[in-house]
Amino acid sequence: MATPPPKKVVTGRTRDFVIGADKLIYKFSKHWLGVLNAIIALYVALPILAPVLMNVGATGPARVIYTMYSPMCHQMASRSFFLFGEQAAYPRALAGTELNPLESYTPNLPEFSGVEEGNWAAFFVAAREFLGNEAMGYKMALCERDIAIYGFVLIGGLMYGLVRRFWAVRPLPFILFLIIGMGPIAWDGFSQLFSYYATPLGGGEPAGIQAFLSSIFPLRESSPFLRTFTGALFGFSLVWLAYPHLDVNMGRTEADLEAKLKRIGELPS
Repeated sequence: MATPPPKKVVTGRTRDFVIGADKLIYKFSKHWLGVLNAIIALYVALPILAPVLMNVGATGPARVIYTMYSPMCHQMASRSFFLFGEQAAYPRALAGTELNPLESYTPNLPEFSGVEEGNWAAFFVAAREFLGNEAMGYKMALCERDIAIYGFVLIGGLMYGLVRRFWAVRPLPFILFLIIGMGPIAWDGFSQLFSYYATPLGGGEPAGIQAFLSSIFPLRESSPFLRTFTGALFGFSLVWLAYPHLDVNMGRTEADLEAKLKRIGELPS
């Protein structure tokens, strides 16, 4: 039987780097929930800060925030919350709410100049570019649904930190996550998306594949309440699904690294 090669002893800078990385991972595994909650709180706070900055005239920093979040969200004014204006939201008339629809303001908004009625793609582009004004207020840098998702991930994380002090939290069964968390948001989002795809940009009756889609998904626009509600369900159920598993795995990592660091004298026994 061949003798295994001697185990290589790590010394010098390499040892210091490995120990430093182990300590960093150990600290994260010990405080992972606080770190995640802090990151998510910052992620939610900045989009809310953007309209505050716009309102006080700090348009430069505000536009930086809008630009930062632009790849993560469509930021359409018709699907976003506003601060400091006449209404908290300006949904499209199609949403059927009691709020004044965005279309009642668009004739006086430069961003919507030249946008033809019925051209929903051009309307979406203009709604994305419109940040707000003094009368209407200024939109958040994340849409209503995304604010609800990340806001309730934060709320769920804070609640999880409190509840786990007294009880062991069992993860939400995946099938219930699909039904409660994914089901409503998927139905609301995709039925709305496909209903627009089934609508000709130039108006008129849909034909071919568009006619088929239209028969299944009639044109609709979600209300601010429905966007917020489905986003909140998804965010909260995601925490309930994932955080108990993370807690177990981080606990194992913490225990393994604590034992290792104590063995090599980097932590008191």
